[in-house]
Amino acid sequence: MKIGVTCYPTYGGSGVVATELGIELAKRGHDVHFITSDIPFRLASFREHIYFHAVDVMTYPVFEYTPYALSLAARMAEVAEFEDLDLLHVHYAIPHAPSAYLAKQIIRKNNRIKELKIVTTLHGTDITLLAMDRSFLNLIKFSIDESDGTTAVSKYLRNRTYSEIKPNRKIEVIHNFIDTEKYKPHDESDGPCNGFLHHIAPKGEKIIMHTSNFRPLKRLNDVIKIFAKVKESVNSKLVLIGDGPERYNTEQLARELHVEHDVLFLGKQEAVSDLICKADVFLLPSESESFGLAALEAMASGVPVVTTNVGGLPEINIHGETGYLEKLGDVDAMAGDIVKILSDKSLQLQLGNASRKRVIDNFGTDRVVQLYIDYYENVLSGKNN
Repeated sequence: MKIGVTCYPTYGGSGVVATELGIELAKRGHDVHFITSDIPFRLASFREHIYFHAVDVMTYPVFEYTPYALSLAARMAEVAEFEDLDLLHVHYAIPHAPSAYLAKQIIRKNNRIKELKIVTTLHGTDITLLAMDRSFLNLIKFSIDESDGTTAVSKYLRNRTYSEIKPNRKIEVIHNFIDTEKYKPHDESDGPCNGFLHHIAPKGEKIIMHTSNFRPLKRLNDVIKIFAKVKESVNSKLVLIGDGPERYNTEQLARELHVEHDVLFLGKQEAVSDLICKADVFLLPSESESFGLAALEAMASGVPVVTTNVGGLPEINIHGETGYLEKLGDVDAMAGDIVKILSDKSLQLQLGNASRKRVIDNFGTDRVVQLYIDYYENVLSGKNN
């Protein structure tokens, strides 16, 4: 197949999933054409069967804002015709799906024999945030209805879309996936890794880890409060990976609770897989998670997870089996869970092993990528209607 892929190229869950999916499709011999404003950050080196087409946005005095969605549609149509694409797979509904629809109409008017198909994947805030703006709701519904196939990354997101958008098209759930060869348990014989651990926890402190984009819904304040309670019982360090608007407030709260010397802000890190496996527990007390890719990365690395019982997280984390799920904002319960895990090595290993097994069985690369390939084939043949 010849597949066009459009996603946000910056650091973020939807962009990561889209890029990794494109890489895996290319490994299986499919031609993948990324049509984005910039090259996705995980495509720094040349790869067979992968091509990049930049979207150039015209600047003109009459435009108060650059018309990216229109420039994207024009570029999609151009690439689809020139490269003879079979379908466009757009990640994130706004503005990518409307742009793909417009590109399809442009090609149709050019009397192209082969109809261009559109697959739209809903990732989260395109539904849970943008659709709450009434000015976008009808556009999102139209985009889903006019797509030839629509997928969601969790049952939670699919059900919420049905409830709030009320589309006329069936939405298929295809969960996110993880490379279990890249994300795997820490190798005790790895000298450089042990050096990192010695630097972070020189006295053998337990490591609690959190990764996110530091937005308010990630509840970084809860992360700090939970850690402060855990530290009262267990000698531990908190490692925070990522950056964003809540970083200053998080640093300030750490100082107020007098744990600032045991909280390490590592900022954005590209090689998260090399770090997350060093954690003893992964903490994700989010207010909302349409899927929870960060939790999946930890679980694949054999790390128990403590999360809130919201959104798509219960589809990943099984309470008492791979970690613990608690009510939103229940700082005491989450701190108690972490203390329990850190105080019992056999429990930590049991939860960690179960976490990795669950990822391999349900969210491994080969399984999920094949689901996408099968879905593409159904879309192209019209069997998904």
